Amino acid sequence: MRNTKTAIGATLAALAVLCAMFATSASAAPAWKFESKSLEGTETILGAALDSSLTIPGLTTKCANFLYKVNIKNEAGTGKGEVTELPLYNCTTNTDACTVDKIGAEKLPWASKLTTVSTTPYIIIEGVKVAILYGGEECVLGETLVTVTGSAGGSIDNSKETATFNSSTLSASGTELKALSSKIEWNGLFPTEAFQWHREQALSVS
Repeated sequence: MRNTKTAIGATLAALAVLCAMFATSASAAPAWKFESKSLEGTETILGAALDSSLTIPGLTTKCANFLYKVNIKNEAGTGKGEVTELPLYNCTTNTDACTVDKIGAEKLPWASKLTTVSTTPYIIIEGVKVAILYGGEECVLGETLVTVTGSAGGSIDNSKETATFNSSTLSASGTELKALSSKIEWNGLFPTEAFQWHREQALSVS
């Protein structure tokens, strides 16, 4: 009888530990914060890529002007948002044979959410769709409309207020971008700042 009581007590203790672990995990969901305080209501953040490129096997495309606008909020303690604008200008490729005749984001807004990978905060952008029309008589993709689709995860650096996207962050977050039935690579470094109610306040995710 004593052994039975001991076993029951051990089981209840284990359940209590598991419940505590789940409660801690739930409360630790990453949220948008300004000056270390959780965002209440909504905010708009803007930025321009310091460096960004899309690489389809054999061809890399860069845009001198890669801007973005995201509306953010916290919902049930977790940061969420929507990419509402993504203007791309002055885009070129890594070969003289190929030009970028047209490029643009489609089917905006794109949903986004915050998550944690290991101990690092991440932003996940879903429903990505960018159409690129290449030109050039000697370009392999000349007069070809290439559509990039999928999702992308970027790691957030709170100290620098930046998000970084590359093959490592996409892999770590279980996200992927594809075009022409092939996996493509996106490299980008994106600083952020508030545009509405929290201008010049430090933005962080935790």
